[in-house]
Amino acid sequence: MDGFEGNSGVIILAATNRPESLDPALTRPGRFDRRVPVELPDLAGREAILKVHAKKIKIDPDVDYTAVARMASGASGAELANIVNEAALRAIREGRGFATQADLEESIEVVIAGYQKKNAILTDKEKWTVAYHEIGHALVAAKQTDTAPVQKITIIPRTSGALGYTLQVEQDNRYLMTKTELENQIATLTGGRAAEEVKFGEVSTGASNDIERATKLARGMVAQYGMSEDFDMVAMQNVTNQYLGGDASLDCSEETQTKIDREVVEIVRAQHEKAVKILEENKEKLDELAKFLYEKETITGEEFMAILNK
Repeated sequence: MDGFEGNSGVIILAATNRPESLDPALTRPGRFDRRVPVELPDLAGREAILKVHAKKIKIDPDVDYTAVARMASGASGAELANIVNEAALRAIREGRGFATQADLEESIEVVIAGYQKKNAILTDKEKWTVAYHEIGHALVAAKQTDTAPVQKITIIPRTSGALGYTLQVEQDNRYLMTKTELENQIATLTGGRAAEEVKFGEVSTGASNDIERATKLARGMVAQYGMSEDFDMVAMQNVTNQYLGGDASLDCSEETQTKIDREVVEIVRAQHEKAVKILEENKEKLDELAKFLYEKETITGEEFMAILNK
């Protein structure tokens, strides 16, 4: 371990997604001393990667790669390659000799939520519940500022287990989120459950993933982002394995953990109440949009906004 020989023309490379676990003896000067972080691609990067993989298949020359890249926010290079491959397979299944914009957009949904589960038959009551749930998300998002526009809403079950979902697409790359924007995201996540409460007066098990994501955001606000008046700019949550999805753990006393839990509950509750209020104030639109989604099963963001603004 005295360092590597300075052989001309020989470069030694190594890769890991656990850099924090490397022995310091490996990373000190003279050894693996230069780091090149490979982050997820931004909008321009995703567009370029899509074009590279699209050269391998026959594709419609009118495809808008920017729009597809925007919808694929957060996708890795491997996932983008998979999206193009799925688009080609979809075109073949439908007897076409080339992939289209619609094929690419559907492929993004396959990567996000899985294939359409066409043999899943919902009861009429379940279908209405899912329709109101998804419109609840979309309506709460649309009635707030600083939220991503709704791109698509569907109540067709997917192989991932989702009975429906609402797809929102940011118009630009986002690197920072304000406290208000995080609160709006939490309100949007609670909008599905809130719609069930406003319409049916009871709740279902369909909000489990929404609850998990809302809780994670609220806990991050309190313990990681310094957005709590009680704790100010004190970090109480550590994130490890950031290149493997990130594992968060609290680093504080049991008493402080109890206070954090209480504040997390209050944040989510306040945004849930805000979502309920928004839906109660727009109950006619909630009913109209849910009926439209129930009948069509999949609607675009343009169709949603046209009815909302009518």
